[in-house]
Amino acid sequence: MYRLFFCLPYDFNLQKGNSMNFLQITSLLIVLAGVFGSINYFFLRLPSSIGILVVAFLASLAMMGIDVIWPSVGIADSLREIVEAIEFSGALLEGMLGLLLFAGALHVKIEDLREQKWTVALMATLGIAISTTIAGFGFAWLVGAPILVALVFGALISPTDPVAVLGVLREANLRKSLETQIAGESLFNDGVGYVVFLLLVGLAWPDGESHAEGFTGVAMLFGQEALGGAALGAFLGWLIFQVMKRIDDYPLEVLLTLGLAFGGYELAVYLHVSGPIFAVVAGLFIGDVGTKHGMSEQTREYVNAFWELIDEILNAVLFLLIGVEVFAVAFSADALLAGLGAIGLSLVARLGAVLVPIMLLQRWAKFAQDVVPIMTWGGLKGGISVALALSLPDGEWKPIILTSTYIVVLFSIIVQGLTIAPLAKRLNREQELL
Repeated sequence: MYRLFFCLPYDFNLQKGNSMNFLQITSLLIVLAGVFGSINYFFLRLPSSIGILVVAFLASLAMMGIDVIWPSVGIADSLREIVEAIEFSGALLEGMLGLLLFAGALHVKIEDLREQKWTVALMATLGIAISTTIAGFGFAWLVGAPILVALVFGALISPTDPVAVLGVLREANLRKSLETQIAGESLFNDGVGYVVFLLLVGLAWPDGESHAEGFTGVAMLFGQEALGGAALGAFLGWLIFQVMKRIDDYPLEVLLTLGLAFGGYELAVYLHVSGPIFAVVAGLFIGDVGTKHGMSEQTREYVNAFWELIDEILNAVLFLLIGVEVFAVAFSADALLAGLGAIGLSLVARLGAVLVPIMLLQRWAKFAQDVVPIMTWGGLKGGISVALALSLPDGEWKPIILTSTYIVVLFSIIVQGLTIAPLAKRLNREQELL
């Protein structure tokens, strides 16, 4: 069952004296998102989601500073209990992710994606493998972790976050082909990366449920998750489309799309197929075939407006949660140094994930000079990586993986997110002069 309302969990841990119930914590998050968004609007003027994250992070650090100066207040401990009770990993991976991917996929056209199919396919598969390998072996060398554990870090840090990426694309004004490459890759490599992560966790911690025996077992599990998720998304998307084209009632049709995103994702989890890939395929089907042949003009307007609103609200809440997750991170000196090193590793791994597929495809397709730098610097990491790190089994390596992941995500969203649009504009001007 979903542990959320608007994707916020209600199965809170009350064992540590946290007396706040589901409605109170939900209300607190919504209020804080609004307050922090307003602070950003009036003072920082950053892009909305990034601004909320920055304000939430700074506010969290301030609360921790108050606790250091006046330990008797105990405010940081109280806030840490609330943050832990929210269960960020479960809320994102079991609910928010499906809605966010569905909303993002609605605005990507299948025809545009078909034109960039080989680029997207290679970057979302071979690119993930290359990035996982580079980041994994580099992390093993950096912190001395066992190679399988380090590869788990490589897998969770490799997918680009579609929430962060699609938000940045609105500001960058990229040409259509490059925008489709980045958006399509971010939507699909998220699902592929999640499956790779589950497989590696099963190998690194063999007692887990996702363990697969040998190469054949791993390949079969990957096929079941990835292909099964795509097949389920196509089938349910087609089924809802058949219903929608026979009715003309926009409130009901909006409700059908919401039921598809919610119920389909839960069904995918139940069937042990990839929920993220299901959400992307279903969203692509409804956003393209459904809007062309199954909706009236009025319904299209309402469906688009509804999902844009859902996307904006969940973005705000998600980036707020990333900001306050600092309370769940252990900032030891070793972990901080590992995190700084992990920033470089993630960028090198991303460069490999972009460069190798493009070099392989250059014989059949022509790529502009700005593709590699923009796709490398624009491959933002986000809440998905943090959620995957939080979901790891407890052990000696989890704290350093979580801290490193959190530092990489903060750098990626704040530094890369704020500079990718100016970089894209500068490279575009230089290319026009050539």
